[in-house]
Amino acid sequence: MTKWIDLPPVWLALMIALAWAQARFVPLGLSFGGEWADFAGGVLVGGGLILMVLAAHELRRAQTTVIPHREADKLVQSGIFSRSRNPIYLGDVLVLAGLILRFDAVLALPLLPVFLWILEKRFVIPEENRLRRKFRVDFARYCQKTRRWI
Repeated sequence: MTKWIDLPPVWLALMIALAWAQARFVPLGLSFGGEWADFAGGVLVGGGLILMVLAAHELRRAQTTVIPHREADKLVQSGIFSRSRNPIYLGDVLVLAGLILRFDAVLALPLLPVFLWILEKRFVIPEENRLRRKFRVDFARYCQKTRRWI
């Protein structure tokens, strides 16, 4: 049961709920400024969702898992993975940032580095360690040519 709770979408949903609650119950009169924030938030959410879809498509095409904590069958370096080693997690961060803007949750901004830290510690580093053990030289070359985030 706990392995299904410890998944990035669950952490993302928790962060989104915290941002929404802050905007709803503790706004303290702070605001990002209206229409521009709504637009920028929409762009960030849309961009994040596009990244996630592109990455999931590339992983499916390579016939490897999209589920964190599972062993990858292949090292995917094509498509969006040629630009970022973690496009799905990057998409999660963009979605959270966009929703913080859309909710006008100014005090929720610190959730972004907290969420990024959780993603790195709980998912990115363990996944990279598994890939490093399994794909050795290929993964080392991949890390040299492709950044972890952007």
